[in-house]
Amino acid sequence: MAKCDEGYLCEVCGEDVAELPDSDLYLRYVIGLLDPEVLHTSPERHVRCNPALAQYIVDGAFKPVAFEGDFDKRGLDPAYVREREALVTRGWRRLRELRGSETAIIEYPLPEVVEKLRDRSPFR
Repeated sequence: MAKCDEGYLCEVCGEDVAELPDSDLYLRYVIGLLDPEVLHTSPERHVRCNPALAQYIVDGAFKPVAFEGDFDKRGLDPAYVREREALVTRGWRRLRELRGSETAIIEYPLPEVVEKLRDRSPFR
């Protein structure tokens, strides 16, 4: 089987990241943490295999993830945590919306991320 037919394997657990909402790679892209220029060269993980980011998803359809350590959201500034939860949760919900759609990958990110990408484009 060709590499492109295998899907993306999680660099943490080694299992297939079969669904878009499970993709840490695409979540980071959608919320603006990953430049589209490195999307194809960046490692993939399940969202749950990156608890530092997954802890910020607050949605009844997502089983909460606890993160122990210096970046545990329970020990961070509450205003920062609310802002981060809003962003990451919106990104995760966006991935759920995109699942199975014909949307072009350049249109995956949240609107404010798309705008930032357009602002820095040399072809603008």
